[in-house]
Amino acid sequence: MKGKKDSNVIAQNRKARHDYTILETVEAGIVLTGTEIKSIRAGRINLKDGFATIRQGEAYLHNVHIGHYEQGNQFNHDPLRARKLLMKKRQIHQLIGETKKQGVTLIPLRVYIKNGFAKVLIGVAKGKKQYDKREDLKRKAINREVERALKSR
Repeated sequence: MKGKKDSNVIAQNRKARHDYTILETVEAGIVLTGTEIKSIRAGRINLKDGFATIRQGEAYLHNVHIGHYEQGNQFNHDPLRARKLLMKKRQIHQLIGETKKQGVTLIPLRVYIKNGFAKVLIGVAKGKKQYDKREDLKRKAINREVERALKSR
């Protein structure tokens, strides 16, 4: 994702990088209904409790809340339904191998629009312990102080 503009990012899971160590990222498409894509473009999506699973050779996104579309009628979607992810077979097999390891999970990091299609960036993540989180905060504070000192020179 380096070099990309963040203008097309619809939603980010900011808590993910705090709670998990991201080992690898994979881009995937999402199978959506008409009202879901309209809600996503309106920014009515929440990735906070989301996770991905792999069942029978297919990847699914769970617990990602996409709010109801305002102008939708009786054909509106279920906000918390499991959504299929579009990935190549080779990528899915690689993720199966990664998730077999102890303590590794798949979490959505961000949702964005690319060439008119909704994409999700899935992170292969390992949970952090409390002391790891504190150490990261200390490291960020030290780096911030160094940047301030260099800037004031």
